[in-house]
This record gives sequence, C-alpha cells and structure tokens, in this order.
Amino acid sequence: MLPEGIPAPDFTATTTDGTVVTLSSFHGLKNVVLFFYPEDDTPGCTREACGFRDAKPEYDASDTAIFGISLDDQTAHQAFTHKYNLNFPLLVDTDGAICAAYQVPINNRWPKRVTYLINKQGAISKVWEQVHVAAHAVEVLEEILATTTNE
Repeated sequence: MLPEGIPAPDFTATTTDGTVVTLSSFHGLKNVVLFFYPEDDTPGCTREACGFRDAKPEYDASDTAIFGISLDDQTAHQAFTHKYNLNFPLLVDTDGAICAAYQVPINNRWPKRVTYLINKQGAISKVWEQVHVAAHAVEVLEEILATTTNE
C-alpha cells in the first residue's frame, strides 16, 4: 500500500454514468474516499457499498466525495448501482491502472479490499488495509470528522 502523508496519485476515470472525473479536480475542494473492493454485487462488497450509501449525507456535510473502485466494467457498475440505489459513483478500472497506482494487490482479478482517505490538499491522510465491511463507512467518516475537528 502507499504510505500516509504522500501526494495521492492522480488519475482520470469514467464513472458509473459515463462522467469522466480526475482526482486532482477535487484538490482544495473536497476530501476523497477511494474504496477498492473485489467485485460488484457480492455479499461483502454490497454491504460495504450500502454502508457508504447510507452515510452519504454525512459525507456530503463533511465535504467528502466517495468513489468505489473494482475491476468490473461500466455495465456491471450500472447494474450494481441500480440494484442497491448507490448514490455515489463507481469508477471503471478494468485495466487495473488505478489499482496499480495505489498499489492495491489483485488476486484472481479481485482487488484487495483497501480504502484510502485523501485530504483536500491531495495527500493520503489515512489507509485502511484491513476493512470490516459492516462498520467501515462509519469508521472512515469518524476519521474525517476527527481530522477536520483538529485542523
């Protein structure tokens, strides 16, 4: 994994709805959560994504954008988003370029479950290498709130 405190690698990616986003466009404006997960519409991945979905109002209030990343294609992301009413974008990384930039291990085409919190200055402020899907969205939000309280 990449260490905390370094600049987050920039990337440009297509989202669930076909919008193109560039990480650096959030610098100075929003924190960014990048949560890497193995596969759309599997039990653990669904639980994790729905946790972020349910906490999204609090993420919005803390000026934080959420992006989920797997190696699934846009069609799979769209089906997953529709089925579970996900209210944040999933990023298409079928070639694994974002996973590689963030040194996320891939095993049998499944990225390891890892989360990066990137602060408004564009630096990695926290890395979760061990993710417990049930409470993860709340855990990340608590870190954001603690960090912004201390600024």
